[in-house]
Amino acid sequence: MTTDAAPEPAPKPGIVYYVGRAVLRPLLWLAYRPRVRGRANVPKQGPVLLASNHQSAWDTILIPVSAPRPVQFLTKSALFTGSGLKGKLGRWFFTSIGGVPVVRAAGRDARAALDAGSRILQAGSAFCVFPEGTRSRDGRLHKGHSGAAWMALDTNAQVVPVGILGADGMRAFRHFGRSRHVEVRFGAPLDLSDLAALPGGRARTEATERIMAAIAQLTGQERSDAVNATSRDAR
Repeated sequence: MTTDAAPEPAPKPGIVYYVGRAVLRPLLWLAYRPRVRGRANVPKQGPVLLASNHQSAWDTILIPVSAPRPVQFLTKSALFTGSGLKGKLGRWFFTSIGGVPVVRAAGRDARAALDAGSRILQAGSAFCVFPEGTRSRDGRLHKGHSGAAWMALDTNAQVVPVGILGADGMRAFRHFGRSRHVEVRFGAPLDLSDLAALPGGRARTEATERIMAAIAQLTGQERSDAVNATSRDAR
């Protein structure tokens, strides 16, 4: 007789996340004077999917520091699999901040990443994705992948669009004390409830378009109909 295995529990941020955020907030403010707009648009409770543009590695720092509640991300699985002391410290750190290991690939691995994100949302947490899939190197907002829409429709999480401006000019505190015109904008939650009656594929396509349109409205970026394949992250 066989029984279904219990679902893997959703990871949650630990003390490292909260200490790191408390330290980085004043440092970032001193270095870049980042402006945050629309923080009240992020629901304080319940599952929330933040969908953001992506132009810099700083985005994964700016969003958690700016958001009013803990935010989790997918994290490259290689950061969890190192050997020796460095590997152990890496696993401890990324596990402590609530990171979710994911293999950047298609098929089964891609579905596993979506399932991991859904578990976080079903646990009532906030989860952030970059629908473009990887960083934009030309400044344009590229075509969104459907994963964000899939998770939103699968979990009924509220979707909050996020627009980040100026992060591509940040250089590891080299311009300390100088304004870099960095801004994080949280938009109003999107209403996707009317898509429930549509076939799955059509619903995901329409939800993806609404998400990308909302991000573009926040950032003012030129939109591209092409999938973003310009980033070194894609390798």
